[in-house]
Amino acid sequence: MNKKLIWLVAAKDIRGITSSAQVWLGLILLPLIFSVIFPLAFILLVKNVPISSPDLIDLVDNVVEGLKGTKSGEVIGSLPSMKHQIIFVVVNYLLGSIFLLIPTLNAMLIALHSFVGEKEKRTLETLLFSPITVRELFIGKVLAALIPSIIITWVSFFLFGVITISLTYNMFGYFIFPNANWIILMLWVVPMITILTILVNVFVSARAKGFQEAQQLGGILILPIMVLFIGQATGFLVIKPYLLALIGVIILVLNFLLLKLMTKYNDRNTLFEKQI
Repeated sequence: MNKKLIWLVAAKDIRGITSSAQVWLGLILLPLIFSVIFPLAFILLVKNVPISSPDLIDLVDNVVEGLKGTKSGEVIGSLPSMKHQIIFVVVNYLLGSIFLLIPTLNAMLIALHSFVGEKEKRTLETLLFSPITVRELFIGKVLAALIPSIIITWVSFFLFGVITISLTYNMFGYFIFPNANWIILMLWVVPMITILTILVNVFVSARAKGFQEAQQLGGILILPIMVLFIGQATGFLVIKPYLLALIGVIILVLNFLLLKLMTKYNDRNTLFEKQI
């Protein structure tokens, strides 16, 4: 495997991303909403407006019931007011699953442009006739989407932490963020789910005829994240650290299987036929 060729492909795609203001706007807008605007507005609203919504109260009760018998459940139950409980639960048990949309959507946006962009610009033939294997080409495309997606997600996590801590420390008297779930999510699950998203979307974009077709097929990965969020909000599924770690392991296995599948079913002839 020629690492130099892999990095040349990755560097070419990253330059294409960084040179497009339209792509950058799409990559930054969602993280800005989830990591800055939403936590700022939500925490200030809960702190300063009387809480009368039964839905928020039910949400807290559902999460506490799911954490019954655990140290986290005891911590939430011992908080002095419903406002404290709402902020604690939303920050530590609901926003994590929504936060997964940042690497997933960003990775999908970049990865879908990988082969579809080459096709639309009529540059895929050059890559196919160059001295690079299909495996090296796919790995280069994956790296080109992985690096910016992970960096943007971790920067968003940092901004989210700064805002959350600065707005809640005086209220709680201690740091409510990050907990064990967030650490495992950022260092283990996010890289794994980002790679999975990229592999699926690179595979789809390599075989799709156009961007819209690839986008529709690649967007299916968003559904499990929404199911995860709904499961936590209803109390049906409260994510704990060991479960997050297990999810990461399962996704890791899927990544290995998918990478083998990609290089098996996408050869030069197939890619060239799709280009035509």
